[in-house]
Amino acid sequence: MAHHPSAKKRIRQTKKRTRINRTRTSRIRTSLKKVETAIAGGNKAEATDAFRSLQPELMRGAARGFVHRNTVARRLSRLSARIKSMSA
Repeated sequence: MAHHPSAKKRIRQTKKRTRINRTRTSRIRTSLKKVETAIAGGNKAEATDAFRSLQPELMRGAARGFVHRNTVARRLSRLSARIKSMSA
């Protein structure tokens, strides 16, 4: 258990950041699942819409630093290629 005021403050800050990051990660995962289900369902229009809403979420995660930017680029690239290869 922390005894110094600065250590107590760090614990409070860590709890707050963890809660925020979990929320953001959850939002990204939900958006990813929407894209995946649309691709699996074969609905190109729905997949495109879901992909457009996923892009800013992932980019925001990269900007905030809790998702690596190369991971974001790789995921977006692969999903985009899968959507483009779908038949209209």
